[in-house]
Amino acid sequence: MGAVLREAAAQRLSRDVKAATVRFYLDADLLGLAKVLVALRSDVTYPGDPGGVVHKRERPPCVVEDRAALDTEWIPQCARQGWVIITRDSRIQDRPAEREAVFVHGARMVALVGTEAKTTWAQLEVFMTQWRAIERCASEPGPFIYAATRTTLRSIPLD
Repeated sequence: MGAVLREAAAQRLSRDVKAATVRFYLDADLLGLAKVLVALRSDVTYPGDPGGVVHKRERPPCVVEDRAALDTEWIPQCARQGWVIITRDSRIQDRPAEREAVFVHGARMVALVGTEAKTTWAQLEVFMTQWRAIERCASEPGPFIYAATRTTLRSIPLD
């Protein structure tokens, strides 16, 4: 009898669950923040994410499986998916290879920068205070890189 009830519950759940559309990718340097956000939102993923169900939306496993992948490897993958990349690379403006990968592949990136983004709690604060601006980035065409702090969201030149 227990197996029959479990099967009926699984069928009922599968009818109610719809596919999620992932819009935001959190880089491996933000895994703590990513794990908080995927528990709350179905449109967020991170490298190695096995997928999951949030609010009756099923997020697929992340196409970026290796948390140690080089930026020049995962940036093109994220750009192909159309995801807005969230990273904690405070020195992105000093890294020409990563900026070039963003430019060449038309990626869209927001970097949480400064001392305000050192801990998971501080990253969450920056992310939440800039959330509306970050969400608007999802409708903006790439390539771009923005630097986010608690009080500002400024453009970083790609050239």
